[in-house]
Amino acid sequence: MMVFVFVLALFLGVELINKVPSQLHTPLMSGSNAISGITLVGALIAASSDTAVGSVLGVLALVFATVNVVGGYLVTDRMLQMFKPRSGPEQ
Repeated sequence: MMVFVFVLALFLGVELINKVPSQLHTPLMSGSNAISGITLVGALIAASSDTAVGSVLGVLALVFATVNVVGGYLVTDRMLQMFKPRSGPEQ
């Protein structure tokens, strides 16, 4: 059942992302990456597992979730920098 849900989510995600116009792709992805900080909570819970495999997978999930959240904030900051006026002489 879990594999079916995963495959269904995979196809749904691909179709949804393909329907997003290119002008909205960066703001949508940076916003969703920033919101996905909730996955950090799940990764922390998984890292506190009693088994060695669960702890290793939890730490990996924690690393990947942190990279995702930080990347979302960096993309958002870079995108917002594009809208600030430039200082210096205009060419």
